[in-house]
Amino acid sequence: MNAEVVGSGGVGIGLRVAGEANARPIVFVHGWAQNALVWSHQLADPMLANRFRLVAMDLRGHGNSDVPVEGFIDPEVWAGDLCSVLEFAGTPAMVVGWSYGGLVIADYLRVYGGESLAGIVLVGAITEIGRGREGGRIGPAMRAALPDALSEDLDVALPALLGLNKGMSANGVPGPLSQALLGASLSVSPKVRAALFSREVDNADLLAGVDVPTLVVHGTADGVVDPRSGEYAAGKIPGAQLRWLQGVGHLPFIEAAEEFNSTLLRFAEDRLAPAP
Repeated sequence: MNAEVVGSGGVGIGLRVAGEANARPIVFVHGWAQNALVWSHQLADPMLANRFRLVAMDLRGHGNSDVPVEGFIDPEVWAGDLCSVLEFAGTPAMVVGWSYGGLVIADYLRVYGGESLAGIVLVGAITEIGRGREGGRIGPAMRAALPDALSEDLDVALPALLGLNKGMSANGVPGPLSQALLGASLSVSPKVRAALFSREVDNADLLAGVDVPTLVVHGTADGVVDPRSGEYAAGKIPGAQLRWLQGVGHLPFIEAAEEFNSTLLRFAEDRLAPAP
């Protein structure tokens, strides 16, 4: 089911929803230049959909969400968008952030705190951004794609995005899905792609104060976000659990969907109280 909420500044935020309306909520936040379709293996999993309300958002400027002129570098804007989605899903909620989605969750925590969250799952995620930020280390596939992937010239951007697409998985993904991921990247405006990389965020203080149960999941073969970024977040957040997926790249919820889903299920069952 598709839905929409109003985020910061009146921007429409597109949603994909599965599960019963009164079930315990899990909210999914995708990464840079992608959309909610990356969570298809989770939204379609009966193990998850029969137990939880699954809500996958499209970040502003991505997928079915509106594309505003500005607001892509302001943490309060990202936090407000996620707040609107959480209000729709119901709280307390489990929130799952992949790649850039981890930074959006950090924005939310800085502005609103963790009172509405039952748990956090960081998946191949960054929690900081900018040169020298330990929580924002990128891997060889992303380094090779930049800065060309931000170009408005298709002849420059396309090869970079194609290389990044191939580098996201350590073991390959089916052709139709790989093309859908590439199409999602191309559908995001170059201005939006560039704006998301223009931020400078240090979250060492924030991470050290997180009081929400947190699980960090990272593929050991992630070529987009350096596994050291996941290790950094797990080391900073008090009590965080770290789950390595051996030989898995930047798409653990696709490459190792069964293992990922069972891990998410166990973590959520332990922390989301049954609905009345």
